[in-house]
Amino acid sequence: MLFRNSKVLVILAFISIYVIWGSTYMFNKVAVTELPPFFLAAIRFSTAGIIMLIIAKLVGFKIEVTTKQFINSAIASLFFLILGNSIFVWALKYVDSGFAALIASTQPLFVLLILRFIDRKPMQKKSIIGVCLGLFGMYLLVSQQELVTSEETFLGILVMFGCIIGWSYGSVFVSKADLPKNFFIGTAIQMLFAGFILTVLSLIFQENWTSPLTWTSNVQISMAFLVVLGGIVAFTAFNYLLKVVSTEKVASNAYVNPVIALFMGWYFLNEKITNQSMIASIILLTGVYFITSRKKR
Repeated sequence: MLFRNSKVLVILAFISIYVIWGSTYMFNKVAVTELPPFFLAAIRFSTAGIIMLIIAKLVGFKIEVTTKQFINSAIASLFFLILGNSIFVWALKYVDSGFAALIASTQPLFVLLILRFIDRKPMQKKSIIGVCLGLFGMYLLVSQQELVTSEETFLGILVMFGCIIGWSYGSVFVSKADLPKNFFIGTAIQMLFAGFILTVLSLIFQENWTSPLTWTSNVQISMAFLVVLGGIVAFTAFNYLLKVVSTEKVASNAYVNPVIALFMGWYFLNEKITNQSMIASIILLTGVYFITSRKKR
């Protein structure tokens, strides 16, 4: 590629996964307060998938996928976009966006535990320290009575942890699965599959479907952001970075996204940031650092 090693593109890509992904928590929170969650996700992923296929066709990518690759893409979509994202967004109805971002930052911890369970290899000292700090940070985070104010909030937190575990297992699955070689095509297939399943779920639960013309301006802006920037730009930037810089550097978004989400939730949505949340976030993200910075064997 002509600009494969361009420092400018690398910087722009990092800004994308830092700021855009960190902002998606707030925009999802805004959208889900007005739109039914499965309807929201169905529109978001279907639109993004269609746009990506059109772009792929215009660019000249070959849309060739084997049956096995399609099935694996569907499984990845189940863990990432349906369970890991759409159900997570449903839970945002009951949980602050910044709080949710801190919960999501525990993903490296769960990935490590799942890998240790599958590979049955002993953990390194850094990993053990990271797991202990991560568990303690999670305890401090969810034990705040002033934030966990109702059974619905507690349910939302439990659902979010289930979503993160699903996303984490999906990450392990994808690392070993046979997927389309063109990541752009693979992502488009995942989005279209998720859009179809979520449309069915939305109809089963008899959610109210409305025209985008009837949405408030805040929701229209949020959906446009989620489709174009959160779905297409950020995912493309993420895959680009995986090809040109080390995985450890790309994983640094796990530290930055919660900070962005906490600030935006506080500034735009008047969400509370308690002292205990700040302490928990420092401990939690330190644990994530120990996990992601361990030496590879």
